[in-house]
Order: sequence, then C-alpha cells, then structure tokens
Amino acid sequence: MPSVAVKLYSLFFKLLLKHKLQHRSQMEDAESPFGVTSRPEESTAPVNPSFGPDGVATKDIHIDPLTALSIRIFLPDPSLHRGGARPRWSPDLDRRNSYGGSPATPSHDHGRRSSYDGAGSAHENGNRADAAAAAAGNYRGYLPSVVDARRRTDRSKKLPIIIQFHGGGFVAGSNTSAANDFFCRRMAKLCDAMVIAVGYRLAPESRYPAAFDDGLKVLNWLGKQAKLVECKISMGTARGGGIGEVRRSQIVDTFGASTVEPWLAAHGDPSRCVLLGVSCGANIADYVARKAVDAGKLIEPVKVVAQVLMYPFFVGSVPTHSEIKLANSYFYDKSLCLLAWKLFLPEGEFSLDHPAANPLVPGRGPPLKCMPPTLTVVAEHDWMRDRAIAYSEELRKVNVDAPVLEYKDAVHEFATLDMLLKTPQAQACAEDIAIWVKKYISIRGHEFSY
Repeated sequence: MPSVAVKLYSLFFKLLLKHKLQHRSQMEDAESPFGVTSRPEESTAPVNPSFGPDGVATKDIHIDPLTALSIRIFLPDPSLHRGGARPRWSPDLDRRNSYGGSPATPSHDHGRRSSYDGAGSAHENGNRADAAAAAAGNYRGYLPSVVDARRRTDRSKKLPIIIQFHGGGFVAGSNTSAANDFFCRRMAKLCDAMVIAVGYRLAPESRYPAAFDDGLKVLNWLGKQAKLVECKISMGTARGGGIGEVRRSQIVDTFGASTVEPWLAAHGDPSRCVLLGVSCGANIADYVARKAVDAGKLIEPVKVVAQVLMYPFFVGSVPTHSEIKLANSYFYDKSLCLLAWKLFLPEGEFSLDHPAANPLVPGRGPPLKCMPPTLTVVAEHDWMRDRAIAYSEELRKVNVDAPVLEYKDAVHEFATLDMLLKTPQAQACAEDIAIWVKKYISIRGHEFSY
C-alpha cells in the first residue's frame, strides 16, 4: 500500500484539483485560439542554457507564431561519456511486474546490464573543443563547416530525440514546471538523448483537438528543421563557403525567413525519434504516432521508432474492473477525470468513447499492426490501468512489441509527480524505460540484448 504521506498528500491534491476544475468550468468566454500553456499557480523551473552540475542544458523556443505552442529542449552534455542506465537493484525492492515483452532482469551483482550508446563516446572523442567552449559560458550550439562535417562522418554520432508530453488532465501542468523539468533531465541523462518537452495548449481555453494538433505540429517542425539544415549545407557547398556563409543564408517560406535551431542541427537525429507521454500526454503521443504512421515518408527524415505511454489517460463507456474497484483511487479519481474530459472535449461532443479517450474504439486510424513498438507503464493503484493493459494486449495480438511494466504499490503519476520524483520507484521506472528505449535508439551494433 502507498505510504501515509502519499495518502495525505493525495487527499489535499484532490481537494485542490477539484477546486481548480470547478473554477475552470465556470469560466465564461474562456476559449482562445492563441491559448495558454501553463497556469500562474504552477511552479516553473528556470531555463539554463549552460551545462550545470547535472550536465544538461535547456532552452525555451516558441515555435508557432499563431498559438502559444512552445517547447523546452533538454540537451545532455555531449562531452560526457555515459554508458547508459546502470541502476542499483536491491533484492528486497519488488517494484514491478512485467509481461507482454522481455523486460530487463537484474543480475546477481546488483547491477542491471546496460546498453552502450555510441553517441556519447563519439562526441567525447570528436567535440572536446566545443565542450570546452561551452564550459566557459552559455552553450549556444554549433554548426560544423561542410568540410569538417565530411571528415567527422565516421565518428560523429548524433543524439536520438525524445518528444515528451506532460500530464495534467489537459487542463493543468506545463512543460516548464519544476517536476516536468526534473523528469526530462533525468530521461535525457539516462537515455543519452535530446528531450523536447512540448508546451501544448491547455483546456478549456483550447479544447480538443488543439493539444493533439500541437503535438503533430512539433513533429512537423522537427522535420522542417532537418530539411533546413540539409538546404543550408547544400547552399554552402554550392558557394564553396564554410560555416559563416551557411549561417548568413536564409530559406524563405510562406511564413517568412526560417532559421536553423543550432542545438538540433548539431546534435539531433530525427531518424531516431521516440514519443513519450505522461498521463493525458500519453493520449497525445499515441495520436501523434498514428498520424506519423499515416504520413509515412511525408515526414522524412523524421522517423518515430517507438513510443512510451506512462499511465495513459484512457477511459471508455464500458467500465473495466479497475475502473470499478479503484474509482476513488489516489490523486486522480474517476469523477475528477471525467470533469477534466468535459472541459477538454468540445461542448456537444462529450463521450467516453471519443477517439481521444478510448483507444479501443473502431475507426481510430491506421491498423494496429502498423503502430511503432509501444511500452506501457501502469501503476497498481490506478483506476486507468486495465484499459491501458487492454490496449497493449491488442497491439501484441498483431505482433507489435508492446510490453507492460506494472509497478506495485504505485499510484497514478508515481514517476512524474513532484513529491514522488525522488522515490526509488520513480528512479526505477525511469531506468527501466531507458533500457527498453535503447533497443530502438542505439546505434547499430550497440543495442542492448535482453
């Protein structure tokens, strides 16, 4: 069972959340096309464009001039050599069950095996000068010259990209909150990956499909950035110029001049993209994955190689066993979640079997067999767990790699909620996710073998 501290915190959390949701439901003329991505009462982590003690730099970017859509990029120090997640395991910590896949098994020397990610070592060997320059001040990224880029082709490895969607029932939360910032830093370090935390528009100011559209816009923006880099390198090659000449060139589209994001250009590999959604963010991630499958080669060079759904915000008109038994569970009980859905879905369209809410309704998009590998994380004391497991089972029926990790004595958002972030279960969950993800983002020849 959860500790007394968790039970007490859950009680106050639900009272505060109920007050917030009722206040939102009473707001008149709340809808706004531009929208909002955070709430004034949300604690925010400041951006830090230099590599701090944890070796992760961050920057915020507003990527859509017509809406409030923004992102926060988390870049792990490319000069640090990390061999991946090396969690410490205690035989008396029975933290999770797994099924439907082949989860990592702790070894007898109390250390789980981890994959070797070529990205870290290549940057250590090839970019010491850039790391030294970054240590002197804020890291602004670099665009290597065309000649240097050719010379470093064999040894310069870029980082995979994790696109993360925060939780909060579509009406709260933020990509820049202190809790989400901590979680994304943890994942960036464990996975040796660049994390892009999406600040999607919140309800009721921006109802469905605003948040889902924002997730897709980020994927398209990522592809546009990759194509801009290719265009500018080609222009620099044609002119015989180096980095200075490439930087001065501009590509003009219907929105005007477009500039390359230097961190992505220098370190991001969009061909190894993972979607990671937390709670309602998992619903967004699954939607974006479906749209990526529909788009196919149209979004190249972006390729979604896997997705992680952490305690997804799924619901349906026919209640599952866990929805009946755990309806009044910790933090997010069923009545509060239904109120959040009413605030999110457009008036007149509220249905528990809405395609955004129920992953098992027919006609939701591409065949399930086309979906990318999907890791599902569920908590023992979460009323939404059974529907998430059922969705994973449907994926496995069509031979999609879709394991489930269920954590004992855990509650909804146990790995991402502010007061629970530093618990052993939260750390273990992040490490387990990193090990599974590395199967799909590691450079060929360095994959972890279960």
